Amino acid sequence: MATRSPKKPAHNVHNGVNQLRIIGGQWRSRKLSFPDAPGLRPTPDRVRETLFNWLAPYVEGAKVLDPFAGSGALFLEALSRGAAMGQALDASNIAVSSLKEHLGTLRCTNGQVQTADALRYLETQTASAYDLVFLDPPFNQNLLPAVCNLLEERQWLAADSWIYTESETAPSTLGLPGNWRLHREQKSGRVYYALWQRTAEVAA
Repeated sequence: MATRSPKKPAHNVHNGVNQLRIIGGQWRSRKLSFPDAPGLRPTPDRVRETLFNWLAPYVEGAKVLDPFAGSGALFLEALSRGAAMGQALDASNIAVSSLKEHLGTLRCTNGQVQTADALRYLETQTASAYDLVFLDPPFNQNLLPAVCNLLEERQWLAADSWIYTESETAPSTLGLPGNWRLHREQKSGRVYYALWQRTAEVAA
């Protein structure tokens, strides 16, 4: 989950340190701390639980990309539930350092995380096809359309990949690639959560 404008916390806060809980999989119920940085908010437990119920048949063995990892809640949840490998990015050195510590604590060897600007990374690095992508960019910067177009145009997606988005506007207004089908959507407070399925053929 990416850094963004502060909103009501959906986690526990103790002496400037926040906690997230892994909901399912091999690290189920593990609690991990992350920095109390401005705007660093994990996807709420109830939303993560709903999302991973939607994704239940598709996570195990998947290659996962999280370009705006933030606290790492979605990234770690996917790895806990059997994803084959994961690549996480975040522009914040603090967030990346914290997530690296989590991977070490969990003795996770199939997850990688690095400090990077998502747009620049997707535009300049050699693409690898991912099965599952989490997109939770900072709000009010119109980042989703640009990121999604780069994922599609530069071949970062497997033929039948799944893409999860969080946005401040309704999924129908996002203008995402024409070959992405809206599979499920939900709204919690002012945030829209949506799951998309990619089809290989680009719509005209």
